[in-house]
Amino acid sequence: MPHLGKILVFAGIILIIAGLVVYFTGDRPGWIGNLPGDIRIEKENAKFYFPLTTMIIISIVLSVILWIVRKLF
Repeated sequence: MPHLGKILVFAGIILIIAGLVVYFTGDRPGWIGNLPGDIRIEKENAKFYFPLTTMIIISIVLSVILWIVRKLF
């Protein structure tokens, strides 16, 4: 468990960054869920929403972060 300290420091940095993003952008940044490619169908009695582009971007960002973490440790 010699790497536990590094992991905790890195997790703390990620939490600080996430907290700053939420603090400065409000509860939700305006672009999340409103990107081109996000599917939104609204009818009189039904709504369907599938944030395809948003999910792809979040997946890419998380993959890059995990790749960096693996390279550091």
